[in-house]
Amino acid sequence: MHDPHVRIRGAREHNLKAVDLDIPRDRLIVFTGVSGSGKSSLAFGTIYAESQRRYFESVAPYARRLIHQIGAPKVTEITGLPPAVSLQQRRSTPTSRSSVGTVTTLSNSLRMLYSRAGTYPPGAERLDSDAFSPNTAAGACPVCHGLGRVHRTTEQLLVPDPSLSIREGAIAAWPGAWQGKNLRDILDALGYAVDRPWRELEQKDRDWILFTDEQPVVTVHPVRDADRIQRPYQGTYMSARHYVLKTFADSKSQTLRTKAERFLESTPCGSCGGSRLRPEALAVTFAGRTIADLAGLPLDALAALLEAADTTDETVRVLTTDLLARIAVVTELGLGYLALDRATPTLSAGELQRLRLATQLRSGLFGVVYVLDEPSAGLHPADTQALLKVLARLKDAGNSVFVVEHHLDVVREADWLVDVGPGAGEHGGQVLHSGPVADLEGVADSATARFLFGREHTPVRQLRTPERWLKLTGVELHNLRGVDAEFPLGVFTAVTGVSGSGKSSLVGQALAPLLAGEPGPGRIEGRVDRVVQVDQRPIGRTPRSNLATYTGLFDVVRKVFADSDDARARGYKAGRFSFNVAGGRCETCQGEGFVSVELLFLPSTYAPCPDCAGARYNPRTLEVTYRGRSIADVLDLSVEAAAEFLAEIPAAARSLRTLLDVGLGHLRLGQPATELSGGEAQRIKLASELQRAGRGHTLYLLDEPTTGLHPADVEVLMRQLHGLVDAGNSVVVVEHAMDVVAAADWVIDLGPGGGAEGGRIVAAGPPAEVARAAGSRTAGYLAARLGG
Repeated sequence: MHDPHVRIRGAREHNLKAVDLDIPRDRLIVFTGVSGSGKSSLAFGTIYAESQRRYFESVAPYARRLIHQIGAPKVTEITGLPPAVSLQQRRSTPTSRSSVGTVTTLSNSLRMLYSRAGTYPPGAERLDSDAFSPNTAAGACPVCHGLGRVHRTTEQLLVPDPSLSIREGAIAAWPGAWQGKNLRDILDALGYAVDRPWRELEQKDRDWILFTDEQPVVTVHPVRDADRIQRPYQGTYMSARHYVLKTFADSKSQTLRTKAERFLESTPCGSCGGSRLRPEALAVTFAGRTIADLAGLPLDALAALLEAADTTDETVRVLTTDLLARIAVVTELGLGYLALDRATPTLSAGELQRLRLATQLRSGLFGVVYVLDEPSAGLHPADTQALLKVLARLKDAGNSVFVVEHHLDVVREADWLVDVGPGAGEHGGQVLHSGPVADLEGVADSATARFLFGREHTPVRQLRTPERWLKLTGVELHNLRGVDAEFPLGVFTAVTGVSGSGKSSLVGQALAPLLAGEPGPGRIEGRVDRVVQVDQRPIGRTPRSNLATYTGLFDVVRKVFADSDDARARGYKAGRFSFNVAGGRCETCQGEGFVSVELLFLPSTYAPCPDCAGARYNPRTLEVTYRGRSIADVLDLSVEAAAEFLAEIPAAARSLRTLLDVGLGHLRLGQPATELSGGEAQRIKLASELQRAGRGHTLYLLDEPTTGLHPADVEVLMRQLHGLVDAGNSVVVVEHAMDVVAAADWVIDLGPGGGAEGGRIVAAGPPAEVARAAGSRTAGYLAARLGG
């Protein structure tokens, strides 16, 4: 008999407590629960991971060796599990060569259109489709190698203070210490006046020193202290430009690369004009436009152009029909404002996931499980209905759709709800409810039920009065065209608008750099003492980075152990208690706590280190204790337990208290950064800022801080943000959650639409005023929340 359920028995991944669960197939299933409750461990870590493992079992052993395989999940048994497709928000390593066109494969179809149906110059040979790609040798501009921009430097960048001499450090781009002295000594040996002010040198000498490609070798007689041996040596000269470009391109040190970048400016390639393509490709047109012109159009505009094209030619008809069908799926998901050449790193995680979702819709698969990670992330309430229609289409095509989600409008549309909790970390990991949405109302322990039924009323709060204003004028960036905006200080401000209206561009790419004194797309009047940007990027990319190391708590704990009588008697310093350096760590696993066991045809498995059993330290280090616990024991404590254990250490107590205040009591001090969700990472960053002593008026900029957060976690976060404002600071959030917007003192609404239809400030004022604004797509949703 066909079993219409996915049946899970004994799921123990991460914090799951031997979960048994039956989930119906061919339905929209939503997994809910507070951040860290275990819902992602169930949906992705167990269900998707097991489906992936089974697929790899069917792959030839030799081919399996070439594929990165995830390990088998900790589960006793899963039956009735179809093949699974995962659409997560984790982005791969950003690259400027990845774009909307490459993610959706629309670029391939457009290149084929130009190759087969383009208008070629008289006598020109027909080009293969690869010749229209900036990512191939056949198509890339030979000057910028298909990047569209070139890095160059100028005398003003390399020598910011021309009143200094070379010996006094006029060439700021040169390295310090011996290497810089070496270059100055070589110039002296070559006969250049290194003690005259830079501005007094002849222009031809200045140009040679800064920009020559020559690398002469000369004998240098260094001038050193009288008591030091002075031996001549052979020195090779390298111009300032050569040094900067070489460091930027080749250095493994991020610090050196960042310093070199300060002396470079990125400009559009003069050869291709930023189009990234060879002249031969740009000579081919369709509807009178080059492929670079079409790649730069918003998808809405591209679709309109293709619909108006002459399709009497059968090739043109077939290719334009295919393109229009592919574009329609993307625009249906509210992404019609994006252009094909928009680089992937500039997209939000939500936009990227919806682009992948559009690709899946076109694939026509059926009978699979789609596992999605909060597809509503970055979506304005006006766009949520379009998302729900797409999810319904996937289900109606004969698929099961499993969604990890916090957005209550999506939760209400579920056919089946799995609520995990009741709390986070060790307080979670249990299935509180599995069944129809309406039945959750009777589950007393569910944090979700509290918000899903009988919405709690937000207490009426007295609006704060702005102390002063930041005035941003003439912002020209993406779809922002000469925008003027005023941000009040001393209050809580929410910036709203549909996806692609220009919110993140205005706050993150215009306001933030201008306040930091960096060049930006506009002008600013007014200032603050500090600007802090808090985003959801990971706090580290390796297991060696963790909660304790990021917050500075690890330094405090190591000092506590180093100050113990036992450590002093042994001569142990604080460095002895770090698992990242030789000395105190276990050398068998290099302080990792585990070793990788290569199984060749099967996924590599990780086992506790045979010598330290996962403790990460060598036995001598673990002999030193504080109040009966070793350093490994302390790292294994939860924030909640550590706050009690380290209560007598003021620096530790302050740090742990702020982590508790932002709702992170469930995390372990040594929990690897790779195991943290985006919401947890953001709150750790916020806690790191909160624990710092007051440093004057600080402006906090947050981009969609509620993404990945359960409504219960949003409450905790909002208490902290309002606390920052009450302490005399300012907070600006880019946000779609109407609960957050309704609780703000001031709202700036952009729109009215996305892309070319956005980029304007539609309304600005207190929430009640914006809720009445004509022409605002936010107004109706905000009014409903205020009225509720």
